[in-house]
Amino acid sequence: MDEKTKRLTRMWMSAQPIVSSFVSSMVHDFAARDDILQETIAAAVESFDKYDPDKPFVGWILGIARNQAGLYRRKSHRDRLFFDDSVVDSLASAFAEIPANEVHKLEFLRGCLEKLTERDRRLCDLRYEQDLRPAGIATLMGMTSNTVSKALQRVRDQLRSCIELSVAQAGGLR
Repeated sequence: MDEKTKRLTRMWMSAQPIVSSFVSSMVHDFAARDDILQETIAAAVESFDKYDPDKPFVGWILGIARNQAGLYRRKSHRDRLFFDDSVVDSLASAFAEIPANEVHKLEFLRGCLEKLTERDRRLCDLRYEQDLRPAGIATLMGMTSNTVSKALQRVRDQLRSCIELSVAQAGGLR
């Protein structure tokens, strides 16, 4: 492996969690997110000679990811859940400012979600993916609105504890 490839690989490994979280904030389909990430790194390899090492790599790679997500959005224009360009730009700026020690916590979220019961995952899906309020969830699941609110709070607490435990088991930071 040549020095340029090694350098890009090291930089990508540290930026990948931020880029993955950024893309996940726009695309909720994990397979599509993975495709966009693959296209992002492929485009980065092709254009790495244009990267200015005096500028932050994360900002540069987020720009590429934003472009790849835009291509995906145009291909999948029928999906109504996409953000307009100004929101995407704001997200990219926000993700570029996430401290590296906080990004690792996001990596554990998927595993922690998988540990939830089916009912709790459904509650999360209805609340955070489908953006339903507790009253709407209560109607769908045959619960009271108060019970849904308490259950969601319990799930958030569980996820927080799981992420903190995962971070601790990984030695604080990876």
